[in-house]
Amino acid sequence: MCFLCTDPFAEAGDNEDSGKDYVHIRVQQRNGKKSLTTIQGLEKNFDYKKVLKAFKKEFCCNGTVVEDTELGQVIQLQGDQRKNVSGFLIANKLAKKDFIKIHGF
Repeated sequence: MCFLCTDPFAEAGDNEDSGKDYVHIRVQQRNGKKSLTTIQGLEKNFDYKKVLKAFKKEFCCNGTVVEDTELGQVIQLQGDQRKNVSGFLIANKLAKKDFIKIHGF
């Protein structure tokens, strides 16, 4: 048994999966009962306009692609669409279930 083969002080996230980023799905409360769903962290090679068009058609809601300086491109959808977006991404193999994080109340 070799105790010196691995560095015990190395970061736990330094494995082969560290290059993959998570897809973050968040809900933001607007005024009253209105809410907004944001999706960030999709792969850069996806056409965000086509993904947005599929979301809008599937969920019967409106949405837009916003360019953020820190986060990059973020998709915004009207309403609380967290579960719908998560199921859509998994069903169409756009993201794996392990790499989707759902935030919000």
